[in-house]
Amino acid sequence: MNELKFFVITDTHYFKNSLGAHGEAYDSFMRYEQKCFAETEVINKAVLSYLAESDLADIVLIAGDLSFNGEKESHLAFVEELNKLKQSGKRVYVITAGHDFNDHPFSFDETGRHEPEGTKREELFDLYYDFGFSEAIAVDREHLSYVVQLSDSVRLLALNNDGDCEENITYDDRQIAWIKEQTKKARDDGQMMIAMNHYPLLPGQPIFSIIPTAVQQNAEAITTMLADEGVHLVFTGHMHNQSINEKITEKGNKFYDVCTGSTIADPAFMRLVTVLDRKTVKIESIPTPDFDWDTGGRDCKQYLDDLFDSMILNIIEDMRENPEVLLQKFGAADKKSLYPVFKTLGKILNKMTVGGVARLLCIHCDKSIRKMLFKNYVVELVRGVLEGNQTFVEGTPKGDVLLAAIRRLRFVFKKLRIKTLEGDLADMAEILKHSAGNYGIDDYNATLILE
Repeated sequence: MNELKFFVITDTHYFKNSLGAHGEAYDSFMRYEQKCFAETEVINKAVLSYLAESDLADIVLIAGDLSFNGEKESHLAFVEELNKLKQSGKRVYVITAGHDFNDHPFSFDETGRHEPEGTKREELFDLYYDFGFSEAIAVDREHLSYVVQLSDSVRLLALNNDGDCEENITYDDRQIAWIKEQTKKARDDGQMMIAMNHYPLLPGQPIFSIIPTAVQQNAEAITTMLADEGVHLVFTGHMHNQSINEKITEKGNKFYDVCTGSTIADPAFMRLVTVLDRKTVKIESIPTPDFDWDTGGRDCKQYLDDLFDSMILNIIEDMRENPEVLLQKFGAADKKSLYPVFKTLGKILNKMTVGGVARLLCIHCDKSIRKMLFKNYVVELVRGVLEGNQTFVEGTPKGDVLLAAIRRLRFVFKKLRIKTLEGDLADMAEILKHSAGNYGIDDYNATLILE
């Protein structure tokens, strides 16, 4: 087979800025927001311009959450941008996801919050018909899924996993039957088949294995089915994290989930994928380019890092200063008994150092980080979980103090009896260790051996 190259981006969350993204209500909303809002139009234009001008590949896959929150005008404007990308000579294939349909999207201006026109799920097929469906060799319109021929020997299984569009984000029996029909055809035709799916099918980080919204439901059975049907590689998004994970089924078949960060939030990256042969796929990562916005002299990465950090720091600050506002944001405004608890905890978190926490737990802390504010330690730790290639590993000052704390608190984890999404008792010590530090596959650049 000939070598095949393509780009992967995801979670573009395109918002038509003229709808309104400014004012006091906007600033209040953004206080706890990890991804950009007003800037998404210019960021995505910079990304699509880069892709249009690049001679590295002529295929672009976009793995869902195309609009910010289903605004009709955002979709129409994004389609215009995708048409420009096609006119540059690129082949563009997308899937849609939960942020792409909504009866009540929102925008902001000086007068407050508003609801622009939304988009119904049934409208998405026609809106994005020219970006996958029109070239498909098989279409499951009910589930907004399709199969397209990427090259003479490679097919893309583009899967929408909206489920019932409410609580069950998975494939129903009809979609699974269709998937098996397509994988059988691919095998019969001697084709290599890869997949694109918005929700991760393997947890991007071990900590996500206990968070219901972080992984597609029934993922264990689905990944086993896909791998045993001959689909060994899927490209995903949703969690705005950069990760590459592997599993091997009982039959000995490998399955890789390559999750890519959002274009408009830290970590903002694109993937360049090279299919060298049926067994070998090379993954490379390319950062989102700088964009036309007043960033205060910061490059794209620093700007998005600062946005992420401010979200965590604002939460910690508001635990002390505005616990009622914080609890309201997370749907617990009626829990007034928690106000004094949050306020006290916030006071501690805002002034405690890493060394101070270590003394409380009676564990060793390297002198190089003893004076580091604990809240800054937390920010770096959490951001690392999403960025991948996490650095809080054994043998480093930050990693060693965390591992010591985990060992000290192991009895607490056992009493909590937290379960994974598959219903197994979670080994929280191992989950936290491998979420804070990467001991496995490089999350940015790797060569995957599929068989």
